Amino acid sequence: MSTATLVTFIIYLIGMLLIGLAAYRLTSNLSDYVLGGRRLGPGVAALSAGASDMSGWLLLGLPGAIYAGGLSSAWIGVGLAIGAYLNWQFVARRLRNYTEVANDSITVPDFFENRFRDNSHVLRVISALVILLFFTFYTSSGMVAGAKLFEASFGLGYEQALWIGAIVIISYTFLGGFLAVSWTDFVQGILMFIALIAVPIVAISELGGWNQVMQTVGEIDPSRLDMVKGVGVLAVISSMAWGLGYFGQPHILTRFMALRSSKDVPKARFIGMTWMILGLYGAIFTGFVGLAYVSDVANAGNLAEFGVKVVTDGGVQMLDDPEKIFIAFSQILFHPVIAGILLAAILSAIMSTIDSQLLVSSSAVAEDFYKAILRKNASERELVWVGRISVGVIALIAILLAYNPESSVLGLVSYAWAGFGASFGPIILLSLFWKRLTAPGAIAGIIVGAATVVIWKQLGTGLYEIVPGFILCALVAIVVSLMSRRPSNEIVAEFDQAKNM
Repeated sequence: MSTATLVTFIIYLIGMLLIGLAAYRLTSNLSDYVLGGRRLGPGVAALSAGASDMSGWLLLGLPGAIYAGGLSSAWIGVGLAIGAYLNWQFVARRLRNYTEVANDSITVPDFFENRFRDNSHVLRVISALVILLFFTFYTSSGMVAGAKLFEASFGLGYEQALWIGAIVIISYTFLGGFLAVSWTDFVQGILMFIALIAVPIVAISELGGWNQVMQTVGEIDPSRLDMVKGVGVLAVISSMAWGLGYFGQPHILTRFMALRSSKDVPKARFIGMTWMILGLYGAIFTGFVGLAYVSDVANAGNLAEFGVKVVTDGGVQMLDDPEKIFIAFSQILFHPVIAGILLAAILSAIMSTIDSQLLVSSSAVAEDFYKAILRKNASERELVWVGRISVGVIALIAILLAYNPESSVLGLVSYAWAGFGASFGPIILLSLFWKRLTAPGAIAGIIVGAATVVIWKQLGTGLYEIVPGFILCALVAIVVSLMSRRPSNEIVAEFDQAKNM
């Protein structure tokens, strides 16, 4: 890596830490730390939701999947775009209103407990346990992505790269909480967007145009040009089913809850969906063009000069790790200063998700365990520090899980995404749209959804575990609710109040 690239990269990191310090001065209580005092504008909320959603998966995992499997892997992007739109359209406004009406709920477990008047705290604790379980894996995926970035860019060993990336990310989340996370996500979302547009355009130009790219990929393997050919029904269903995950992702739902007004939802939806769709196109094109680029012997030689490992597979030059294709393009195609900005964009994608996940996990510890069960009279300052300490502990566990250098970013993300989508997705939807849902129904649904994902993953059926998990969670929640006592008049009145806002 050149000096100019390194300096640009370091300036970016210092800027993110300064934002964390600024937010630290504005964080005085747990609501500020966890939800930013419900004062996010539509632009910040939209880009923050998008950046925290897409993560290193968008710049490493998805381009890597397209690089390895061709356009047949693009079905994931189609499913995600549909799911994200439906989430903004049907969940955002109603959740923003309902969480305010339901005793100003500031976390997903908090909302569940207040929504159902669950004085036993069972629903809150089970929800918090699910968050801690799956977010540890989700955070670990970000740590792996960060390690791959530092390893490929700075020539570090995997373990050393893992710790350096983790320390940077933990620092500003620890300091500033939700405001630091949202403000940095806004900056990071813009950086990611520019990177995803610029990289494939420059790469296509370098190869002589789109027709040349298509011809080269067709010569390598014609099936990679077709989204449908050679793709089974199960594979398409599994890829499209990623969209179901949106309804249950706590780090995205909290952005809806933090909007300053539900009237901002249409504008936020437009900004967020535009950003997402163009970003997905950029990621897909990056992986596709990468296959054509690396297959050229001369280009493969240039990559080797930058420390990018290239191997021969079936007579074709291939990256040893497909998930590093965006990193490779950033270094070889651009001026060192621009390369530094693009590498910062990759780190942005990683940081913007990990910080959100750490924050939601720490809020589960501070709000849903410590305050609700251990110390009901805990001061706001005490709760903020419990949240900060939790960030460090959870991050440490995620780092230990990420110690395997063979870990796949996409693999870890898919497991956590399924866990939240199947556990919380149906319960969030039923909570907002069906007044007959009860606490026992919600508890049973969450447990069945989480258990199904864990068990189904071990079976290796080829069907993405979110599909059976989501269906079983919804069915169990409905059946148990119909078998249990009807919600009280107070709960029904609150449901109607939120609906009519």
